[in-house]
Amino acid sequence: MSASLRPCSLTLYDFKKYPMMKNKYRILISGGGTGGHIFPALSIANALRRRLDTEILFVGADDRMEMERIPAAGYPIKGLPVAGFDRKHLLRNFGVLLKLRKSLAMARRIVDEFQPDIAIGVGGYCSGPTLKAAQRRGVPTLIQEQNSYAGVTNKLLARNAMRICVAYEGMQRFFPAEKIVLTGNPIRKDLLEHTFGSAEARMRFGLAAEPRTILVVGGSLGALTVNRSMAEGLRCLIDAGYQVIWQTGKTFHSRALEAAKGLKGVVVAPFISDMAAAYAAADLVVSRAGAGSISELEALGKPVILVPSPNVAEDHQTKNAQALESRGAAILIPDTVASERMITEMLTLAASPERLAEMSRNIKGLALDNSDEKIVDEIVKILNAPR
Repeated sequence: MSASLRPCSLTLYDFKKYPMMKNKYRILISGGGTGGHIFPALSIANALRRRLDTEILFVGADDRMEMERIPAAGYPIKGLPVAGFDRKHLLRNFGVLLKLRKSLAMARRIVDEFQPDIAIGVGGYCSGPTLKAAQRRGVPTLIQEQNSYAGVTNKLLARNAMRICVAYEGMQRFFPAEKIVLTGNPIRKDLLEHTFGSAEARMRFGLAAEPRTILVVGGSLGALTVNRSMAEGLRCLIDAGYQVIWQTGKTFHSRALEAAKGLKGVVVAPFISDMAAAYAAADLVVSRAGAGSISELEALGKPVILVPSPNVAEDHQTKNAQALESRGAAILIPDTVASERMITEMLTLAASPERLAEMSRNIKGLALDNSDEKIVDEIVKILNAPR
């Protein structure tokens, strides 16, 4: 045989060592505490399911609402005993530190057992230990920062994150510019996909089809100042000819029912499951200034009075509200003066169709569409990147 014609040497391909293509991706998603974190997390998970063959595991905080809402949406979840720091009573934080230490150990076990291809943090107490454990194990991470003012946890996690998806411009003051992608905050698809108009939506709540309707929502956990202001001023709104849909949260529900006793054109509920109909019914919305709520209001073009919660880290809700107010897209009422101003502002604004229309145009102009798909685009890039 000629020396130049040697038989080729065949080597069996080691599929375990060098996989040609991954059939199923393991995705770890951590976050919760409020609907403002849970609903975006579910939107991302659903978008991942539509586009990839995935196994998705959520990590939440024990005894928080995600431990019910996530399984109800069809996803498994594991809980951590983590809790937030008490900024008003510093001595109580000894127990918080013990819970954090335990949560870090549990998060490491979850990461080791699940072996995720990527870990995604959407905010909430549990995101910190979960993503920190993933980063220490060399798992790529993506942070979804929902607010206009980044929290301490996300700023720390950003150092080792591969991508940071944000909803506001100017976030390079908190994060490395090369890691930032402006995607917006994901919202629930059903809010945009319904086919009914405002009249039908009002009738779904047992209200009349024509009168102007105000939706008051304190967030998924309720809002004490907003609820107290509503209890005091509800009769003024009804006497002025408006209808009211009032989401109270569990703790204030009985007091709200008492305030609404004998009044027509009022719907009082601890939690509203059909928010698509509630938003469609509303000419004006009164809300806290959580990032998730603001993104929904932007997408729907709803005029809004924002009463930021004072009980949040870095006062980020006030900063969210200021970002809208500066563009003529919302009215901001500080929590400290809501009892004096809120009902008056509601009556004034609801009586001005021209101003409502102007605010609707302004807030709609701030919307970033298809945020869930944009975030999944970034996840796919990370999954396909060479390790």
